Amino acid sequence: MGRLYMREVSLRVDRYLVNTRVTPNQLTYLMTLFGVLAAPALLVPGITGAVLGVVCVQLYLLLDCVDGEVARWKQQFSLGGVYLDRVGAYLTDAAVLVGFGLRAADLWGSGRIDWLWAFLGTLAALGAILIKAETDLVGVARHQGGLPPVKESASEPRSSGMALARKAAAALNFHRLVLGIEASILILVLAVLDTMRGDLFFSRLGVAVLAGIALLQTLLHLVSILASSRLR
Repeated sequence: MGRLYMREVSLRVDRYLVNTRVTPNQLTYLMTLFGVLAAPALLVPGITGAVLGVVCVQLYLLLDCVDGEVARWKQQFSLGGVYLDRVGAYLTDAAVLVGFGLRAADLWGSGRIDWLWAFLGTLAALGAILIKAETDLVGVARHQGGLPPVKESASEPRSSGMALARKAAAALNFHRLVLGIEASILILVLAVLDTMRGDLFFSRLGVAVLAGIALLQTLLHLVSILASSRLR
């Protein structure tokens, strides 16, 4: 979908923006807003809420393409823009997973609200943020240590066993399920299954699985970084 927007939709949007006073940072703020709105959108019961969540995240994705393209066209680059883009990514991933947990807790249902699912959704969001932070903190640690930016080759684990495990995890790509874009699509699929079943069984199962994946990936990613040459 990112490539589709980058090559098709976003370039068509750019033509209406490059000759205006709209700045790339303003587009990044709007991008972040749509990403965060995914959380309240998911609180709408039934398939409608899941569809709204997907729409919000897709608009986030579209604007994530547009702000960079407009910045390159106008030659308006800044570290602030890079920083805001990263903040937007953090907030969107967290918003989708927290919204999913609250959705599974059945806030608007006639029965008792089960806060366990809200807790698990928040736990998944925390894991998703920590995974991104672990990667970003490599750059922070190297900068504070007076080292140059990390090279791609440094990400390979020094242990052959760790390298094999890393390749297996990369092939499965299960860790991408805790990212906002992929998670929103999964939530929509689970909402359809819930509608067919008549309860929130599949959404609650999904929240539990995503929380488990987030926690596992947080640990594995940390071990992968420490076992590589990225901090050397």
